[in-house]
Amino acid sequence: MKGETTVSGYLIRRLIDYDVDHVFGVPGDYILDFYRQLEESPLQMINTCDEQGAGFAADAYARLKGLGVVCVTYCVGGLKIANTTAQAFAEKSPLVVISGAPGLNERHRNPLLHHKVRDFDTQLNIFRHLTVAATDLIDVENGCCEIDRVLAAAVRHKQPVYIELPRDLTEAACSCSGDPSPPAAASDPDALHEALTETVQRLAQAQRPVLIAGIEIQRFGLQQPLLQLLEATGIPFATTPLSKSTLCEDHPLFLGVYEGAVGKEKARQAVEQSDCLLMLGAFMTDVNLGIFTAKLDQALTISSSSDGSSIAFHQYPEVLLGDFLPGLLDQNLPHRSTAAAKPTAAPQPFEAQDEPITIRRLFEYLETFIDDHMVLLADPGDAMFAATDLTIRHPAAFLSPAYYTSMGFAVPGAIGAQLARPDLRPLVLVGDGAFQMTGMELSTAVRFGLSPIVVVLNNGGYGTERPMTDGRFNDVPVWRFSRLPEVIGAVQGFEIFSEKDFEQALQAALTHTDSPAILDVHLDPHDHSPALKRLTDALGAKVRNSGK
Repeated sequence: MKGETTVSGYLIRRLIDYDVDHVFGVPGDYILDFYRQLEESPLQMINTCDEQGAGFAADAYARLKGLGVVCVTYCVGGLKIANTTAQAFAEKSPLVVISGAPGLNERHRNPLLHHKVRDFDTQLNIFRHLTVAATDLIDVENGCCEIDRVLAAAVRHKQPVYIELPRDLTEAACSCSGDPSPPAAASDPDALHEALTETVQRLAQAQRPVLIAGIEIQRFGLQQPLLQLLEATGIPFATTPLSKSTLCEDHPLFLGVYEGAVGKEKARQAVEQSDCLLMLGAFMTDVNLGIFTAKLDQALTISSSSDGSSIAFHQYPEVLLGDFLPGLLDQNLPHRSTAAAKPTAAPQPFEAQDEPITIRRLFEYLETFIDDHMVLLADPGDAMFAATDLTIRHPAAFLSPAYYTSMGFAVPGAIGAQLARPDLRPLVLVGDGAFQMTGMELSTAVRFGLSPIVVVLNNGGYGTERPMTDGRFNDVPVWRFSRLPEVIGAVQGFEIFSEKDFEQALQAALTHTDSPAILDVHLDPHDHSPALKRLTDALGAKVRNSGK
């Protein structure tokens, strides 16, 4: 991109080139001039209640749209989003962090300016550890090239990047004569050929092959070639908690979510009894492995990701997922029939009783309630564990930080999700403790005309932790969630004690599409989902076995 422009003008233009429509953040004096320019640009500024909410919203936006942007002031804003940036890095979410900074003309003799911590580059050094690329735009003449470099890194690696903008340089001129979109990394052709040959041989010998579709299939937009591979070969597939909804979960080849002993038995048996396990873009985290209750044999495993590939104990570091998966499609692999190939049964009609609501019954009703016009966001805790058992019948419509597991993601995440995909209405599942961290971002949803349906699992505390080690530290303050509309305004509030209450409230919220709804679902503090019970049983068995 040739020619000359200002640093901030170029940054805004390049964000638009990457199909960004919204920027999330909280203003502060070191970034105010850039905010003014954002407001005058085609980009819409989404002001949130708190920087952490902005970071979570931008993360969710990135997961659905391909790139998200959060813009904050120096240190008091930037350090607040260190956690959300870390989550984006851990879970491969392409997030752009833009932070204002003191101007260069203010830094002479190292003054103690407000918001400063230790040195002027302290925040930059922190974010170098949380991002795949970071820059400060002090070298103005090279500023445009630096912007291109870090944005390209975010898209190429699907991980966050950091741009620090001194406030007296936003109007400075910069130019860049290089290619703003350098080519993506490619696999070594000889290594790719050898890896594909070995993979074809192993698949040909296998009697019970199974494929695990990991999160990188979503992040790198590889759903269509994956679907072609599955239907050409008839190999059944599973996902992980982090990659849930990579493909439609009513596909006849779908086995379920694999998470070791924590998952359902059908998926566990199929994966662990496979004689050739093909893992594409999967992270083998402790959550994905059912807190290390998984029983996988590396000698029977073929794995490919954006960082390289391996076949059993053979390493192919220069064979990348983006080439390996299309390469498999060119191999004319034989189609095999499988007993696993059968459509997912339609959910049984839910008949609400005038009985106290339980988590099991709540999720049985959600199984019938979720449709193709919703995106489901589940906060870490029993909301997330139970939600993995739900059937998502359209792709990329389930968001949960199922690796980094930072509480407080889902409510602000719903803001980013609905702005990224206005055709989908967010359904949020969140515990009462997590809601108290970021739930007041509902007021941001009201301000920008959004309409998430927020289901608060109100069990008086951190329900996931109680079965591990209980105490008063797991209790949270009692909130009347259904009365928050009196504070926020323009929100429907429902207090729910019975199954009938829940059914009626969800139907009322569904028909009211102009504003958010919050459902305060009162649950017994010791009521847990079947998924959480499987987790605690597996952990208990692991502890007992380790003592033998």
